[in-house]
Amino acid sequence: MDAITIAFLEQLFLVERLPAWHASEYRRLVKTPKIHAVDTGMMCALRGITRRRLLRNPAELGSLLESFVYNELRKQALWVDDPLTFHHYRDKDQVEVDLVIEDAAGDCYGIEVKAAASLRSHDFSGLRRFRRVAGDRFRIGVLLYDGDHTISFGDRLFAVPIGALWS
Repeated sequence: MDAITIAFLEQLFLVERLPAWHASEYRRLVKTPKIHAVDTGMMCALRGITRRRLLRNPAELGSLLESFVYNELRKQALWVDDPLTFHHYRDKDQVEVDLVIEDAAGDCYGIEVKAAASLRSHDFSGLRRFRRVAGDRFRIGVLLYDGDHTISFGDRLFAVPIGALWS
């Protein structure tokens, strides 16, 4: 999409830009924002994404689920007294973290979203890189997935069922 179309969709509150997280001391970060659909149901309707289509092509679920989680966390952030800012992380090696939440004190929380019930250690590579780059500011990394158990994957890294967003 071109910049004019994105700006128009933002004015209609259909999409929202998620700015890139950056640290001035780390120059290898990509600063391009991500675009998230505000209403994933409407986005499915506009793109013709049906249940049958998702069953045939589960890869399409990934970006929709990421936008859905982003929107849910933004709503829940309103319950917190101190303001939270939302970002994403990507470096020049294309290592990514879907969401970075930063609190007023500058502490950072990384969140990855996976539309899968099984996990591998490699799924945490973005969170591990972000933990190293954020340094002392990093508090916890969470990979939300379609499983039903919380699992530790090392120092302050956890896989958590996506259903935990509502419990």
